[in-house]
Amino acid sequence: MTTDIKIKKTKRKKNASLDKRKARGGWLFVLPFVIGFILVYLPIVYDSIRYSFYTIKVLSGGGFELIPAGWSNYNEALFVNPDYVTTLIDGLVDMVFDIPMILIFSLFMAVLLNQKMAGRAVFRAIFFIPVILSTGIMESIESQNVLSDYMEDASGIDDGSGESAASDIVSSMDVERMFQGMAIGQGLVEYVVAAINNIYNIVNRSGVQMLIFLAGLQSISPAIYESVQIDGATSWETFWKITFPMISPMILVNAVYTIIDSFTTDSNVVMKFIANEYQQANGNVISSAMAWMYFLIVIAIIAVVAAFFSAFVFYQRRD
Repeated sequence: MTTDIKIKKTKRKKNASLDKRKARGGWLFVLPFVIGFILVYLPIVYDSIRYSFYTIKVLSGGGFELIPAGWSNYNEALFVNPDYVTTLIDGLVDMVFDIPMILIFSLFMAVLLNQKMAGRAVFRAIFFIPVILSTGIMESIESQNVLSDYMEDASGIDDGSGESAASDIVSSMDVERMFQGMAIGQGLVEYVVAAINNIYNIVNRSGVQMLIFLAGLQSISPAIYESVQIDGATSWETFWKITFPMISPMILVNAVYTIIDSFTTDSNVVMKFIANEYQQANGNVISSAMAWMYFLIVIAIIAVVAAFFSAFVFYQRRD
């Protein structure tokens, strides 16, 4: 009996020491980021918050003076500036509509790309190429693409005949014909139409989510699928009873990632508005107030989304 107790204590010590080594390895891995954040980013964050509570007075002899302004910058952004709240609402509405589209598309493509087929690696690379092309200098070049601007213009391209080539791929009438007799509401039809017409941006922003979903799908043991096939489960039942619950943690991760990606992208209307406001006279302090309000709103959205998805997330126990 005493020997068994000693063996259990020895195992606990080994497990504890292994956990400590893993923890030290994790901290060592993120140490460069932590050092860079403390030395570089943290002072910038502090100054940004501080400037949002001041006004800047340019001195005649050169330099500037910070004058305490309290909450006046935030008050001006919310109640004086006529465009900030409108732009903020538009940006948040776009984010709310884009997140489900990206998650559904990336999950659908991940399930397809996880199937056994010839050239599977090539197809995975093809779907990840837009992620590379839509970052850094390539995104800046694309933002100046005149043809892309014409395609995004709702009026289309004038061909000289008095009619314009519509940029929309489909219209609500097309979807209504397809869903005719299925008792589908007009709101869902408009949502599907918007998703189809925005497929270019959805594909561009779904590459990382596809990889995360693929990693989650490949972590599911094939023995589980074999057992349900023996029991006679259909593919539809297998997806909803096995696949979907076991990759639900990845859905939470991708939802948070997509929100943050939407928040930081150059095409974000709110980010563009804040950047333009920064260029105005004395706009740096106003833009700081706008940016921090937007940041807090996005953090609140992430908290709500995380709390919602956490109620449905299934975590597989491996002990």
